[in-house]
Amino acid sequence: MTEPGVSPAPSVTEPVHGHQDLVEAAGMPVGIGVVEPVYDPRLANEDLAPLREQKWTSYNIFAFWMSDVHSVGGYVTAGSLFALGLASWQVLFALVAGIVIVNVFCNLVAKPSQVTGVPYPVINRAIFGVLGANVPAIVRGAIAIAWYGVQTYLASQSLIIIFLKFWPATAALNDTAQYGFLGLSALGYICYAILWVAQAAVFWKGMEAIRRFIDWAGPAVYVVMVVLAIYLVSKAGWQNISLDLSQGDSLTFAESIPVTLSAIALVVSYFSGPMLNFGDFSRYGRSFGAVKRGNLLGLPLNFLFFSLLTVITASATVPVFGELITDPIHTVQRIDSAFAILLGGLTFVIATVGINIVANFISPAFDFSNVSPQRISWRTGGMIAAVGSVLLTPWNWYSNPDAIHYTLGLLGALIGPLFGILIAGYYVISKQRVWVDDLFTMDPGGRYWFSRGYNPNAVWATVLAGVPAIASVLLPKLLLDLELTTVDLTWIADYSWFLGCGLGFVALVALERAAPRIGGLDRDVEQATDGTALAS
Repeated sequence: MTEPGVSPAPSVTEPVHGHQDLVEAAGMPVGIGVVEPVYDPRLANEDLAPLREQKWTSYNIFAFWMSDVHSVGGYVTAGSLFALGLASWQVLFALVAGIVIVNVFCNLVAKPSQVTGVPYPVINRAIFGVLGANVPAIVRGAIAIAWYGVQTYLASQSLIIIFLKFWPATAALNDTAQYGFLGLSALGYICYAILWVAQAAVFWKGMEAIRRFIDWAGPAVYVVMVVLAIYLVSKAGWQNISLDLSQGDSLTFAESIPVTLSAIALVVSYFSGPMLNFGDFSRYGRSFGAVKRGNLLGLPLNFLFFSLLTVITASATVPVFGELITDPIHTVQRIDSAFAILLGGLTFVIATVGINIVANFISPAFDFSNVSPQRISWRTGGMIAAVGSVLLTPWNWYSNPDAIHYTLGLLGALIGPLFGILIAGYYVISKQRVWVDDLFTMDPGGRYWFSRGYNPNAVWATVLAGVPAIASVLLPKLLLDLELTTVDLTWIADYSWFLGCGLGFVALVALERAAPRIGGLDRDVEQATDGTALAS
C-alpha cells in the first residue's frame, strides 16, 4: 500500500505487462492503472485500478471546465433563464451564484478520487460495497447516455446549418415530413452520425488524447464567442443594447427572489452530471491543490466571463435582428456571411464534442466497465453509451425551454441522492479514510464486502432519498394535468437536486449511526489514504 496522497509505483507483475504487450502490438494506448496481483479480476482492470501517474495540472482542469461550459446546451440553458421573467442582472447573478455552489461541491467530490487515484464507481465501493457500487454506477451511466444524445443532437444542428448554406440541395433532406424517421429528418441523421463517429474517434484514442483535445477546444470557443459578441455589439451600437431581456411577465423585486433561487437551482442541476463523477477526472490531478485551483479558474472565474458573454450577445441580438435570440446556433445562422456560418457552426460542433466526451462518454465508460471489468473495457463502456444515445431519440424530448427545465429537474432528482450519500460516506462516516486494496477484493473478510458485497444502509439511503426527489418532479405536474388540484407546486422540481442530496446525506448518516456497516476505521490506519493528511 502507498503513503497517503502519493501515486502508486508501477506494477511489475507479469500479467500486467503481458496485457500491455498485446495492447501495444495492436497500436492501442496502454492502460495506466496498477493492477496488483492481489486484486480480484472481477473488480479490476487497468482502467479502474489506481493510477501509475497523476500528471494533470491546474490548466488541464481549467480546460476541462471550459469545454464543459462552452457547449450549445450551456448557452441554451443560460438563455432559457430569460423566459422566467428575470432581468439580465438577475440572470447573471443566478448563473454566477449557481456555479459557486457547483465549485464547492466539485471540490468535495474530487478529493476521494484524487487521493486514491481511482474513478467515481470504484470510490463508491467504500460506501456501497464492492458490488453495491454498481447501483450508483448504472444510474449515472444511464443518465450520461441521455445527455450524450442531447448534446450530440444540439451540435448536429450546427452541421445542418453548414450543409444548408453550402449545399442548398440538401434542404429537401431536412424535411421531416417527407424524409423523416422517428421525428428526425434524413439530414438530421446524417449530421448526427458524423458527430457520433467524430466523438467516438477522439474517445477511442484514450484519456491523453482527450486531454489534448479539451486543452485547446475550450479556448478556441472562447475566441469565437468573443468575436461574435464584438461583431453584434458593433452592428447594434452599444447605446442600443438593453440589458432588460425579460420574456415573461414583469416581476417585482419580491416576486423575483423565488424565481432567482429557482434559476440558481437550475444551474446546479445542469452541472450535476459532471459534478457527480468529477472524480473520474480529479484522479488524474497531480495534487488536490492543483485540482482546487483548476476548479477555481474553470468554474467561478471562467463562468463569470461566460455569463457576461451570454448576456451581452443575447442583448445585442434584439437591435440587430429585431428579436431576442438565446441560441448561439440560430444567432450565427442569421448572420449573412458564409464564413461566419462556417466558423460559428464548426466552433459549436467542437464545443459540444468537448463537453460530450468529458461529461457523457467518460462517465459511462468507467461506470459500465465497473459492472464487469473483464468483459467491458473502458472503450466498450463508452460505446454502449454512444449506441444507447441514438435509441433514446433525444430530438423528440429536448427541444424547448419547458422540456429543458423539466429534464434538468428529473436529472437532479436522480443524481442528488448519489452525491449526498458519497459525501456523507467519505467525509462523515469514513472520516476520509480509504483502504484502496480492499476496494478490489471479493474476500468476505474485506472491509467493503459488507453484506454479500452490498452495504444495505447505502442502498436504503438511495431509495429513501431518491423516491421523494423523483416524486417532487413528477407529482406536482401530474396532479395539475389530471386536474386533481389547482395549486401549482411544479416549482418544487427546481430543487430536486438539493432535496435528493440533503435526504441522501441525512439518510446515510442516520442509518450508519443506527446500525453501523462502515467500520474498522482505526484498524491498519497507517495503510489508509487519509484525505485529512493533505495540506492542500
